Amino acid sequence: MIKIRNATFRQLQVFEAIARNGSFTEAAAELHLTQPTLSMQMKKLTSIVGMALYTQVGKKIYLTDVGEELLKTSRGVFSSLDDFQMTVSDIKGIKKGNLRISGVTTAEYFVPRILGSFCQKYPGINVALEVTNRQRVLERLEDNMDDIYIVGQAPTGDNIHRIPFLDNPLVFFAPPTHPLANEKNIPIEALANDNFIMREVGCGTYLSMDRLAKNSDFSIKSSMALGSNEAIKQAVIGGLGISLLSVYALVHEISTGELIVLDVEGFPVEDRWFLCYPKGQKLSVVAQAFHEYMLTEGRHLTLMSLPNKWGGGA
Repeated sequence: MIKIRNATFRQLQVFEAIARNGSFTEAAAELHLTQPTLSMQMKKLTSIVGMALYTQVGKKIYLTDVGEELLKTSRGVFSSLDDFQMTVSDIKGIKKGNLRISGVTTAEYFVPRILGSFCQKYPGINVALEVTNRQRVLERLEDNMDDIYIVGQAPTGDNIHRIPFLDNPLVFFAPPTHPLANEKNIPIEALANDNFIMREVGCGTYLSMDRLAKNSDFSIKSSMALGSNEAIKQAVIGGLGISLLSVYALVHEISTGELIVLDVEGFPVEDRWFLCYPKGQKLSVVAQAFHEYMLTEGRHLTLMSLPNKWGGGA
């Protein structure tokens, strides 16, 4: 009979770190422990469970089915303890605790600005922000690795809370030397011969562009696909073509004059930014505070960062 209650909290911490990193080496570095110590803790935990928790191929760790179940249980324990700690802090009238946020790459243009103000208001909160591609954010959401997930294209499924909190204008942009730079109400067909620089398949911007193309009569001449907003902006500045991105990603280059927004008919397209988290998961006190902040002060701060044309100064 499994006597999981005999497992120590430290053993569960070690197991979670190994599972998350997929490596004894990285887990040891994160926890400031030696690899022999980690191995000893895992040997004891495996003995308590009575079944293999993982397999090792080279240096890579892969969880067994039992290991996957223990990982879910461990994270549930950690989450409950975090909730308890933050509830006690909230009763005392002091917001303290940890906040884990995962966001898609374009979120890096406004979320740190919000977090700076949020942390000034709640200096006792430790924030960890993971900015990565859309696929990785969805994987982290599925694995329940963070408190809040910020995406521009809300994931589907009945098991996810999706709270829209901000408009996300998508615009065509080009170098200031583009022949249509000073034109108004440009027909979309006028861009048919431009080389179009895409984001990689699967990212939010790609999905938006794909949806626009399917719902319209125009087609684009894709010249290349690049894996980051920064690479796309530099390619457009270098004269390799035009592209479509969130206006939040272009604020700096618009202000310096390196890029201009083309006044295309029907644009900007108003996508939305969403706060997401799994249904059935009660937000921690700290996560709830951030959620409320994003819908009020955070939203206002973000709008202030935009040029007036898109709501800046609101």
